[in-house]
Amino acid sequence: MKTIKLLGAMALVACLVACGASKQEVSSGFVTVENGHFVRDGKPYYYVGTNFWYGAILGSEGQGGNRERLGRELDKMKEMGIDNLRILVGSDGERGVTTKVEPTLQVKPGVYNDTILAGLDYLLQEMGKRKMVAVLYLNNSWEWSGGYGFYLEHAGLGPQPRPNEAGYPAFMQAMTQYATNEKAHQLFYDYVKFIVSRTNRYTGVAYKDDPAIMAWQIGNEPRAFSTEALPAFEKWLAEASALIRSLDSNHLISIGSEGAWGCEGDFDCWERITADKNIDYANIHLWPYNWGWAKQDSLIENLPRAKQNTKEYIDRHLEICERIQKPLVMEEFGYPRDDFKFALGTPTKGRDGFYNYVFALVGDNAAKGGCFAGCNFWGWGGFAQPKHEEQWQVGDDYTGDPAQEAQGLNSVFVNDTTTLSVIKEQVMRMNQLIK
Repeated sequence: MKTIKLLGAMALVACLVACGASKQEVSSGFVTVENGHFVRDGKPYYYVGTNFWYGAILGSEGQGGNRERLGRELDKMKEMGIDNLRILVGSDGERGVTTKVEPTLQVKPGVYNDTILAGLDYLLQEMGKRKMVAVLYLNNSWEWSGGYGFYLEHAGLGPQPRPNEAGYPAFMQAMTQYATNEKAHQLFYDYVKFIVSRTNRYTGVAYKDDPAIMAWQIGNEPRAFSTEALPAFEKWLAEASALIRSLDSNHLISIGSEGAWGCEGDFDCWERITADKNIDYANIHLWPYNWGWAKQDSLIENLPRAKQNTKEYIDRHLEICERIQKPLVMEEFGYPRDDFKFALGTPTKGRDGFYNYVFALVGDNAAKGGCFAGCNFWGWGGFAQPKHEEQWQVGDDYTGDPAQEAQGLNSVFVNDTTTLSVIKEQVMRMNQLIK
């Protein structure tokens, strides 16, 4: 309904009520989608969020747990107006594997680390107290949390190659097997059933009834890893979303896709998987350095090219979202620190410029009634004090950079004052759309 899109924020709410939305639906606290827009508590919902993948570990009382720090991080983000956190449910596999997040949640299929489950419960309780919401992703195509490789190994294919040992080409070639491996899928579905059907031990609220959860997400950057596997990839995503919907009718469902980049460059594939009846909104990611749009030795000089490519990439996905009438979230984007230096306090001129540009694209489109509804920058490092610059080691503080990455590369810390200023400006702009 294009009429809805042109009415503006307050008229959207009036139309929802006139169209029969009950008082209970308007005040439920759940984020919903109405006529291609997010709605929460009877108001349009636009947001600036972040990636906080380690939240459940931080909320635990075992290895890696730090509830005092978790409280400080949540309070700081809430103070800034950041109320939407994209979070990893849990890591998979054995501990002691270099470049993998630990402690792990799912040690073996169906064998769970209750300490991490308690951490997830605690995290959701604390977010609920602050009226923050979580996007919880359940799988990962990349090695740093287990994901595809874990399920392939336990489906009978044996140990899978890791990029830090075999290189990314060998890793990605091995991961092409996931899209067609029904046994691996079934192991994942068992995990989905266990997580989505849980009840929070601290609040007594079933996950499916908890408004602190905004959405379930199938995975972090799920990929087919080959054009030949795309049909099977689409089939798997459709099955996974249908399963989640059968278990939980209250929450939104999304894919966690990078966009066409995660579909072997096939925009039609991305449109099909996003248009699925059980997918409520669309996701895209943007990584100019990772994608070759900016070079390590010329990050500032390459910023204009990164911006141009970013706009072209976003515009093509927005055209699709307009056609299928679903909200779009830019849920991952990042830019390295200047001169590729990672230490706390090093300059972020390039990152600030890129953030500002992305925020402007999101805000301008949203203000015009377009499909852009929110963004989650990558990622929140907060109060962390990294000890090992090259990669994370057991005992180090968790940052926005997972274990395989340089610590500080894409993290936003509390002393990154210029970046925080750019984020605050965007929070204020998006908040104006709600009033």
